[in-house]
Amino acid sequence: MLTPRLPQGLPEYDWGTAPTDQLATRRQLRAARLRPGGHGPIAILRCRACATRPQRTCTRPAYLYRRDLARPVRPMTLAKEAALDKAMAARTTCPVCLRRFHHCLPLRTIGSRLECHEGTPADPDSFIAPAVPAAVGPTVHRLAA
Repeated sequence: MLTPRLPQGLPEYDWGTAPTDQLATRRQLRAARLRPGGHGPIAILRCRACATRPQRTCTRPAYLYRRDLARPVRPMTLAKEAALDKAMAARTTCPVCLRRFHHCLPLRTIGSRLECHEGTPADPDSFIAPAVPAAVGPTVHRLAA
């Protein structure tokens, strides 16, 4: 363990030196189906590149949480799943052809999928189903998750 160098004043561990039976990152907790449980980080894990420069402040720190205070993740509710699906639908639906694709579209840069921008047809295997506007027919709900 090193002396704190970040403004948080938390103890720091170099890469590979943190006690893995007591501390874990958020991703490690999530892989174990746990969440921090309301408590803040108690230590900082310095990245591998900063391990060779002990006097330098780490540019990519990972926060460490106590495993014994971690709680199980909350179960996914239907409302939460519907909200996440609605958010993903906004990122994967082309506003020009109204098709929902299996990947996120470059809507911020060109405003539609590349094929609609250039005028070429879409591959039928790349999209889920055409979206039906509310004025044309009933709305069909298909959760992706």
